[in-house]
Amino acid sequence: MKRLSINFLLALSLVSGISCKNSERSSGENSSDTGVTTSDSAELSHSSRHHEWVTLSHDDREFDAFVAYPETSEKAKPVIVIHENRGLNDWARLFADKLAEKGFLVIAPDLISNTVEGKRRTTDFDNSDAARSAIYDLDKDQVTADLNAAYEYISKDPASTGKVAVVGFCWGGSQTFRYATSNPDITSAHVFYGTAPTGPELISKISAPVYGYYGGNDNRVNSTLEETEELMEAARKKFEYVIYEDAGHAFMRSGHMEDALPANRKAHNEAWERLLKLLE
Repeated sequence: MKRLSINFLLALSLVSGISCKNSERSSGENSSDTGVTTSDSAELSHSSRHHEWVTLSHDDREFDAFVAYPETSEKAKPVIVIHENRGLNDWARLFADKLAEKGFLVIAPDLISNTVEGKRRTTDFDNSDAARSAIYDLDKDQVTADLNAAYEYISKDPASTGKVAVVGFCWGGSQTFRYATSNPDITSAHVFYGTAPTGPELISKISAPVYGYYGGNDNRVNSTLEETEELMEAARKKFEYVIYEDAGHAFMRSGHMEDALPANRKAHNEAWERLLKLLE
């Protein structure tokens, strides 16, 4: 399949943290850091855009989702943002706000909302490790049902065009790829350093183009790309990806730290520009 090359930078005020891993329990993060900084919530609170929490439901489950509205006079393209394996923290909500700043209507479901007694949202967990443990206890069918509820909500919002794209990071990147196998109506799937489902039967169910964003120094994930390419090509599915040279895992967070490694900052900026172009 085709590998794209992108060579220009775009500055964006996102904040960052440490690396995260994909959806396998054995590949969890190695640090207890939250992956966010105090400036995340500060920047979020100063946003001029309208934010709201909504309660979604299916079967006997209720859970919360964060919605960020763009400032526009026209209907906006809706985007589902799937958080990393530390839950819907301030960084994930800030990313949603930054997409709204660019004109997109964004919903970010909290997939561990109400999965542990007394923990309505990710921010109610004692620490990020507790949130991560809750992530890996999730049932995949429940995750799919939650994403379907988010899809139904945002596609039918009066401010929405109804054409929904999905963006996810690390664990959320893997969930984005997997969700593309169950919802034929999404317009595109954007997988940031996440792995694909295995097996031709699942891959054959994908309808939307899948775009990947990977760090060059993230071979744990990148070592799976050859098999993914082969499966997608055999099924005649569109899979285009970029490997950003010398960037590490989770470069979308780490790439905007004040002391970010140049390769991570460059990857962050180029991936952001690519994402915006593909979403539009």
